[in-house]
Amino acid sequence: MSHYSEDSFLPVQHILFALSKARNLLTAEMDVALAGTGVSSSHVGELLLLALGDARSSAELSRLLGINSGFVTRVVDRLERRGLVRRGRNSPDRRVVDLTLTEAGRHVAGRIAEIMPAVLNRRLSGFTPLEFATLCRLLGKLLDE
Repeated sequence: MSHYSEDSFLPVQHILFALSKARNLLTAEMDVALAGTGVSSSHVGELLLLALGDARSSAELSRLLGINSGFVTRVVDRLERRGLVRRGRNSPDRRVVDLTLTEAGRHVAGRIAEIMPAVLNRRLSGFTPLEFATLCRLLGKLLDE
C-alpha cells in the first residue's frame, strides 16, 4: 500500500518531517538537561550502550545506533579526550578495538540514566499509557527491517 504520492505530497506533512522535528525537540531538551554533565545528547547512545555492555566496539555502536561509523568514531574520539572512554586491544584480532567506560564515564552514564527519564516523561506527559504503548509499537514496526 502506498501512503504518499507526488500529487498529494506536502513536505511538512510527511513522516520524516514529524520524526525529525520530534527528534530535534527531544535533543534540544536533553542538551539543556545534560548541561552540567559535560556531554550532549549526541553522546547519550554511545555512553549508555557501553555502560549496559550492549556494545564493546565502534562497529557495534554504529550498528545498534543505526549511524555512520565515521560519526561514531568522532564521538568516541571526543569521549576519549574527555576521559570517559578508553580504547584497548583485548582480542587476538589486532584490528578489533575494544571500548570501555572509565570511572568518569560510568559516572556520567549513571547521570544520564537519572536525567533522561524526566526529559522523556515531560515530552510524553500528554500521552495515555495506551497511546504510549501504541507509539512504541508503531516505531518498532517502522524500524523493523
